[in-house]
Parts: sequence; structure tokens; C-alpha cells
Amino acid sequence: MSKNEDPKFIQIRYTDVPGRFLAKYIAKNKEFDIENLYKYGIGFDGSSVRGFADINESDLMLFPDKLTSTIITENALMIPGYSVLSVIANVHRGFGQGRLSKDPRYVSRCMEEHLKQKGLLCQIGAEVECFIFDDIGLKDVKNNDRDNEEPKVISIEQYGTGKYPIRTKEGYDAPPFQDSLSALRFEVSEILSRYYDIAVTNLMHEVASNGQIEINFKHSTLTRSADNVQIYKDVVRNVSKQHNRVSNFMPKPIFNEEDLRSTNGNDNGSGMHTSISLWEQPNNNNGKTNTFYDENDDYAEISQIARYFIGGILDHASSLAAFVTPTVNSYYRLIPGFEAPIYVAWARGNRSTVIRVPVDEKSNYKTKRIEFRAPDPSANPYLAFSAIVAAGLDGIKNKMEPGNPIDKNVYKMSDFERSNFGIKSLPSNLDESLEALKSDSEYLKVCFHNDLIDTYLLLKEEEIAQIGKGNTKVKQFMYYYDV
Repeated sequence: MSKNEDPKFIQIRYTDVPGRFLAKYIAKNKEFDIENLYKYGIGFDGSSVRGFADINESDLMLFPDKLTSTIITENALMIPGYSVLSVIANVHRGFGQGRLSKDPRYVSRCMEEHLKQKGLLCQIGAEVECFIFDDIGLKDVKNNDRDNEEPKVISIEQYGTGKYPIRTKEGYDAPPFQDSLSALRFEVSEILSRYYDIAVTNLMHEVASNGQIEINFKHSTLTRSADNVQIYKDVVRNVSKQHNRVSNFMPKPIFNEEDLRSTNGNDNGSGMHTSISLWEQPNNNNGKTNTFYDENDDYAEISQIARYFIGGILDHASSLAAFVTPTVNSYYRLIPGFEAPIYVAWARGNRSTVIRVPVDEKSNYKTKRIEFRAPDPSANPYLAFSAIVAAGLDGIKNKMEPGNPIDKNVYKMSDFERSNFGIKSLPSNLDESLEALKSDSEYLKVCFHNDLIDTYLLLKEEEIAQIGKGNTKVKQFMYYYDV
């Protein structure tokens, strides 16, 4: 089917509060007018969507954002014989009552408007890692036999399965004879480029064995970057399904619950390292200036504004964790020894600190940015990106110094050394992150409404209760295999 053909079905995408990318379909008939859909929207049951509305206030509306519309053919859609017009929608309350404050996309739009009023533009670039397994074996959760409960991940890159297995933590840039996912990555990249106008840059096999990949795309504005993350995850899942494989965006799917720090049964987790830059943007859109760049700074060519921005993120790191590492499984990733960003510190080119200032290039204002390494792919990107920027802006507003950069390998420092440098750790579990959010949320109010924060806390507390304590591996997989 030609991309220029008129599809008979429309796919309307939107995101719930935890971050699931939902899809509603409508059929076009003779009387159908696409412009009326953009103008008047379409109703749906908000009480059936996590975090949106109670049953007594359930009438909500989806208003498609015309700028996100694209025609997707059957090869990319993975529905044989059909194509659709796909579009991302904004969520409104029914009866003309305006935007739904708990719509994640509304949060990022509010942040963009807040920045615009200050003459600023934020650029975000996310590096989303994930695993592509040949299968995930999930047993009956009610089965009391622990051996039968253990979820099994199956990959051609495992010992005993494939002809050229990859050793634990040795998958980075694996050579072609070991890399089982080159063609899949190429296919994902072509779909992103052709149908969604997402410009892919790097596509690689990542550090972990068992099929860990990362595909990078160019940075963009806050909402557009969040859209891109949602689309990317969706495309990866669909392409994996077509190849009879299963993609997994759990932060830490390969772990030994008995001993999380050993190399026996553990491997690197998946992160969503997030790069941020802040630009002055006059009303005429000419002469944009990267506020993070200072050519006279000998350390990393970063400005005092960038340092304050870093200071804000470090100061709010514990409450930020509730949005950027938002699942029980997230904290299985944040374990020493697996390149996870545990320590609340910053430096140039140092991947053992939670914030890294990349120094690949010198004297290039276009690429000057900071990289926040805590986020993982289970995060709702609209909420996570907005919260990160809110923390950074609070740092600028209150002139929060980040302290001296830590140029040592923090992983190899003793507890005494870290204490002397004033280096704290991120929360050790989701409970601690939520408690931090309860006491530190004022900085979020520029774009997060109280009802959203309250709803988010409630959903996450219910999530913790559902998974429980003790040997939770099977429950984590059942709850997060499609996160």
C-alpha cells in the first residue's frame, strides 16, 4: 500500500499516568471528516485508564495533535493487510472543561510554556536501552513451588543456547558473528525514520548479554522527545513480535534475587540516560544561545547556569527518583558493580556519578549538555523529563551550587572517602523515593498539579503492595514485563 493512500482506520495514541502508551481505533466512513476529529475530538472512558478519572467523572475527550499525524503501512504497523493514520492526542475533560491536569502530555506542555515565558527552550535527548529476548517463560503466579515460579529469559546469546554466546557484561559493540540483533535494529531504525520522521543516530549492542540494545535518536523539544520515546518503545515491541521475539524494558530483568551484587545470575540493567541543554530563544527565534556553554571554563566548558541546574538536580535527586526510577524493579538496577548511577555527584566524563558532563568535543556550543544517568526506561517520559527540568530550574532560581566535581571512580571509593566528599546515594527502594517526593514536591508545582502528584503516589503505593516483599521476581516480571 502506498503511503499516499487514504487509510480507512485511525489510531489515536495517548499515555496513562504510569506511562503506558495506549491506542484507540476509529473507522472512517463516507461522512467522516478528519478535520472534525481534530476540532471536536472523540470521547472515551477515563475511569478505565490508570490515574485519569473516577467512575463518577469518567467522560473524557481525546483531541489529536495534528502535528504528530503520520500514515503507517502494514509492514510497520504489524497488522497484515491494513494501514492507519496514527496520531498522538491530548486529553481533555468532558463538557468543554479544558485539559486534564493528570494527562502526562499536559505536564510537559506546561513545562514548555513555562520555559517559553522565560525566553527559554529545553532540548532533551534520551538513550533508551532494552533487552530483546527470544522468549520469557512466566509460570503461574499462584504456584507455590519456587523452582516453577522462577521466570526464565531465553536468548540465543546465552551459554547453552546459541553458537556464539556473549559473556556477562561483555556485549558492548559485539562483533557481527555474536550480535544476534543487527537486522532488528536496522529495521527499527528504518521504521522510525520513514514513518515517524525520527532521525536515528547510533544503534548498538549494549553491555549486557542476552540481547541488550540501544538505539539513539536526535534530541528535540521536551514533549517531542517524550513522544519519540513512546513511539520508539512501541516500534521495538512490534518489530520484536514480528520476529517472534519479545522486547523487555524492565530496568533489571536479569538478576539473582539471592545475591544482587555477584556476577552469578546478574547482568547490567537498562537505563534511559537523559541529556539536557537549555537555550535562550528570543521571540524572533534567531540567535539562540546555549546557556550551558562557557568557552572560558577550563574544566568542562560549562556555565554557572549549568552548574546551578546540576545543583538543582542533585538537591532534588531523592524525590526525582520517584519519577525517573519509578518501579520496584528500578532499584535492582541501582546496585554497585553494574555501571548503574548510584551516587549523587557530578563530574566531566565520569560515568560513576549520577550526572556526567560530556567532553567528547571541545569548543562546540551546539553539543554542550549535561547527562542525567539515573532515569530508566520504565519511567513515563513526559513526567520524568518535566520533573528533571523543574529540578534544574529550581537550582537556577535558588543558585544551588553542585559542589566540587568528583573526578575519581566513585565505585572504588570507600564509604569513608565518599562521606568525606559529601557524596550521598540515591534511594535504595521505591518506598524511600515516594517518601522523599511527599516532603519535596514544591519545585514541581510549575507543571505538576497536586492532584497528579497525589494520584501518582497512590498508584505507586498500590504497585508496591501488589508486588510485596521477599522473593518477588515472578511478580516483578508479571507486573513489568510490558512496562
